[in-house]
Amino acid sequence: MTLSLRDPSLKASLIEETMTAAAVERIGGGEEKVTRDQDEEELIDELLYVIESVRSFNGYRRTQRKECFNLVRWMKLLVPLLEEIQEVGAPISDDAYARLRLLAKSFAAAKRLLRICYDGSKIYLALESEAVTARFRAIYDKVNQALDGMPYDDLGVSDEVKEQVELMNLQVKRSKRRTDSQDLELAMDLMVILENKEDRNADGAILERLGKKLELQTLADLRAETMAIKKLANERNGQSAGSTQKIIELMETFKLVCGIEEDDAFSDVTLPKYLEKCPSLMIPSEFVCSISLEIMSDPVIVATGQTYERRSILKWLDAGHRTCPKTRQTLAHLSLAPNYALKNLIFQWCEKNKVELQKGDTDSDSEPADHKGEISSLVNDLSSIHLDVQRRAVKKIRKLSKENPESRILIAENGGIPALISLLHYPDSKIQENTVTALLNLSIDEGNKQLITKEGAIPAIIDILKTGTVEAKENSAAALFSLSMLDENKTAIGNLNGIPPLVHLLQNGTIRGKKDAATALFNLVLDHRNRAKAIDADIVATLLQVLDDKNLGMVDEALSIILLLASHPDGCNAIGKLSLIETLVGLVKEGTPKNKECALAVLLELSSNSSSIVLAALRFGISDHLSEVAASGTNRAQRKANSLMQLIHSCEQIP
Repeated sequence: MTLSLRDPSLKASLIEETMTAAAVERIGGGEEKVTRDQDEEELIDELLYVIESVRSFNGYRRTQRKECFNLVRWMKLLVPLLEEIQEVGAPISDDAYARLRLLAKSFAAAKRLLRICYDGSKIYLALESEAVTARFRAIYDKVNQALDGMPYDDLGVSDEVKEQVELMNLQVKRSKRRTDSQDLELAMDLMVILENKEDRNADGAILERLGKKLELQTLADLRAETMAIKKLANERNGQSAGSTQKIIELMETFKLVCGIEEDDAFSDVTLPKYLEKCPSLMIPSEFVCSISLEIMSDPVIVATGQTYERRSILKWLDAGHRTCPKTRQTLAHLSLAPNYALKNLIFQWCEKNKVELQKGDTDSDSEPADHKGEISSLVNDLSSIHLDVQRRAVKKIRKLSKENPESRILIAENGGIPALISLLHYPDSKIQENTVTALLNLSIDEGNKQLITKEGAIPAIIDILKTGTVEAKENSAAALFSLSMLDENKTAIGNLNGIPPLVHLLQNGTIRGKKDAATALFNLVLDHRNRAKAIDADIVATLLQVLDDKNLGMVDEALSIILLLASHPDGCNAIGKLSLIETLVGLVKEGTPKNKECALAVLLELSSNSSSIVLAALRFGISDHLSEVAASGTNRAQRKANSLMQLIHSCEQIP
């Protein structure tokens, strides 16, 4: 008796199992015998059921949302074909059966992938975006293979349905050739956080932006992500340990930003009762005491200038310590000064976010400072006719905009941004330096980014990048990076000739300046229109110098930029020099695991466009190292190594 998939008790278990493809060595071969492990009715039912079941996934993670919606839409477009085959009821040829069986296999893989994109780990989907994209591409390959040459006449379907399926198949093919630069931008953000670069304001902005993009800002979000990572780790069962560890580290970082510290990364996320009703857990880090890891209610300043909760620092001092807990410096004295300005900001933030601190946590005897009045006065002083008044005001605004998120908003609301921009051309190097740094700090706020751009700051920042002091140049590069997070600013900075001075800083700046320039340049060349401008600015020669300077530790950053440039025809010609190919092969041989995967990605991109690159890589001994990387490299490096070996094999077959 044949079991029908209309039986709901069997349907779920049968669909979720890995389906074996029909036993044929090729589709449409004509002579091979097809093993039919299901009858035709079951096969069509199975396909229709999978399409119907993916409709229940009514939302996807942001990182893969577009890809998911496209895949589901294409699957739905096959429903008329399947329903007509069902209605006709004619026997299905072996060729058509094999194609439908392969389609069923691809649909089962699609459902598993869509499930991951629906409720899997958000951090995994972002960190392993390339691997996830490769899984989508593999599904598209199977769909194309199944539909190319489908015997529609034998199946008895209408011309209208045939045209719809062929159009859908063409759309799938086109999709395989497209890449999404947003995934690259997200990957760069994650790399910055994972590499623990210098503690710069821009890094705080990146972390905050990641929290928003990945939707990891509430208690419910963090609990769901913890469970998803735990499930992923169990499924991997020790495999891909390096990748799993990175995911866990990022999760711990997000927890710390939200004021949560757990001994076990997989423990349930819990909060003090006073935070449970808070709509967002992205607590400003300066509000949290580094000793108690809780929001401060009575912040005090110690001799080193660091701020702690009064109760916590008193316990530290009572225990006999005479050092600052954070800096480890010896305290010149043990006096504690109330930090009224910070206390006022914490109070305002708690009111806005419905956080009720416990009674006794606030100091009712002290009056909060008139912080808004102070900022208004400072903004007025920016227009003073006295140089020393302007200097003090811009220096104070720089400090406030660095330390306090609320201050960034207040400065903007009081007209601080246009007043600062008017000082960018002031003939005083110290004022220029403090002004561009203040604008960098203010640009951390997304609303301020737009206001800074609207007020015409970009040309002036580019001028300081060319002629300012060393620190001013560094912070100008960091400011351009921050502003270029808005896509329209990427184009604007390129059109205003901001790329050549960044390339100059990458070549001649301090280590910190080079890193700021590299980060800004990567962000800018995500816009394909800027790639030709970067190539014209001789960025390739500069990147080669960066690769050769082992003391910089910027190999991965340089290779990430080179990979983007390699997709441009002029970039491919400029990059494909023997000296670079030799360097890339050397990195595959002796570089770090991350170096190897980046170098292989560049080699694969270049080799895909030029057989001479393949020959050059072979001349420098790439074959000796590919097998080793394919066996023991990172997941991404293994995929790149296998693809490059296949490409080399194809080239060797050409007479």
